[in-house]
Amino acid sequence: MSEETLGLFGAEEPDDARQEPTAQAPAADAPLAERMRPRTLDEVVGQDPIAGAEGTLRRMLAADHLPSMVLHGPPGTGKTTIARLLAHERSARFVSLSAVSEGVPRMREVMKEAEVHRSRGRSTLLFVDEIHRLSKSQQDFLLPFVESGLVTLVGATTEHPSFEVIPALLSRARVVVLHPLGRDALAELLDRAGDDPERGLGGSGVTLTGEARELLVGTAGGDARRMLGALETAARLAGRGGRVDEALAREALQRPTARFDVSLGYEILSAFHKSLRSSRGDAALYWAARLIEGGEDPLVVFRRLVAAAYEDVGLADPNAGVVAVQAMQAYERLGAPEGFLPLANAILYVARAPKSNRAYRALGEARQAAREHPDAPVPIHLRNAPTSLMKEWGYGEGYRYAHDFPDADPGLECMPDVLVGRVFYEPSGRGDEAGEGMEGEGEGS
Repeated sequence: MSEETLGLFGAEEPDDARQEPTAQAPAADAPLAERMRPRTLDEVVGQDPIAGAEGTLRRMLAADHLPSMVLHGPPGTGKTTIARLLAHERSARFVSLSAVSEGVPRMREVMKEAEVHRSRGRSTLLFVDEIHRLSKSQQDFLLPFVESGLVTLVGATTEHPSFEVIPALLSRARVVVLHPLGRDALAELLDRAGDDPERGLGGSGVTLTGEARELLVGTAGGDARRMLGALETAARLAGRGGRVDEALAREALQRPTARFDVSLGYEILSAFHKSLRSSRGDAALYWAARLIEGGEDPLVVFRRLVAAAYEDVGLADPNAGVVAVQAMQAYERLGAPEGFLPLANAILYVARAPKSNRAYRALGEARQAAREHPDAPVPIHLRNAPTSLMKEWGYGEGYRYAHDFPDADPGLECMPDVLVGRVFYEPSGRGDEAGEGMEGEGEGS
């Protein structure tokens, strides 16, 4: 009997149904994207830095060293495929675990099975799809088995590992980044699927116009699965021997949705803020639209806009903060889609406004000073004296009321002794800060 039919304790029983032999061809009625899944690393396209001839994974395999790893990248870039191929290259058992539907009891079974197979000289590659969905306790459970090498863990995630994978597990695994597939790689995959007579559409007689090909490649968003799914739908609509033109491809595509997940949301929010800071209004509008079309709460966009108005425009145009806050209030009253109009106005206002981060920097320096001198006493002349005893102690002596002096400047020192002469705010000379003294506000601050 074969090795795969031995049960956990030596009895004849089928190996786990969730183990997926990498050499097994997909069923004929499987989706096109599944049928066209690369069978060797040579068939992987668009990921040359890791899977190419001199790629990271190739060098690891050549050195007979395959550590546990987390494959991080957007959908449709080959994470599952690469995991399967690594198991195949290592002649290892490929066991797939869904982080969504399976927990510690199933993990415990996998580890027991791995012990049995290791005793027979065969290693186990445990693939955890959507590893970011594992709870902390589930990730903790995997730690000793990853550390001991009982299993080689390969996790796949669209979320940023730094946010979603516990540090202890990350320290025992290598993060491998997969990037969205470029147009050339997508075009190659599309042509391969159209020409392959066994796995693809090569025997169907379906033809694809150049315009349809460009549309499918251009709207894929780097996702091979999405593109091949649309191609398959279009081919079915055309029928055997039919012709897929641009109109039919659009029908198959329907309305493309913006890719959005937590880690990408952080990246887009960062791009939005930096576009505002760089006075690039069109770019800021685009990134805001990406967030909203991707399903983000518009108030997240408004909050970042308000923050940018005060951080990056500041006193160069104090109205920027007012405009941003009023736009957010207008959205809360109007809702979508009308509330997006004040958002657009405020984005363009903040982007076009003169920029100064001097108030932001001044706050940072003041906070640092407060941390360095947390016990600096309040100058005696600034202390209030509501009781006669306090007056006897000299509280308030030497205080001068600002409105009794020209320009309301009594020349009063208001810093504690340890910080006398320290300047936090220095105007930038841009916008409303132009003309203000660049030497700081001195004792009249």
